[in-house]
Amino acid sequence: VQLQASGGGLVQAGGSLRLSCAFSGDTFGRYAMGWFRQAPGKEREFVAGVSWGGGNTYYAESVKDRSTISRDNSKNMVYLQMISLKAEDTAVYYCAADQSPLYGRGLSRPNYDYWGQGTLVTVSS
Repeated sequence: VQLQASGGGLVQAGGSLRLSCAFSGDTFGRYAMGWFRQAPGKEREFVAGVSWGGGNTYYAESVKDRSTISRDNSKNMVYLQMISLKAEDTAVYYCAADQSPLYGRGLSRPNYDYWGQGTLVTVSS
């Protein structure tokens, strides 16, 4: 499995962005997908996750009112839309894939099977 994240960049506080992640190498619909992030000097943390079919999502408290995760199983893509960005959203964002049928809070587990290379998001205040 290969994951390629894109869409990061420099954004002003209050702005929005959409991250994309391209999945290849297996049957996309059999993987739960997640977004994680790691800010400078901090540990990697969960941001959002979506179940196999896309019908179930879960978000970190810090982003749940500002973010939407979605997937397009026909295109093997997962997206993270974020609005009202804050300086504390600055981080490298990683997409991840897991073969387990994760739902709800289970989507936030840290040990996904596969990880992409990350895309940097910088929010200027």
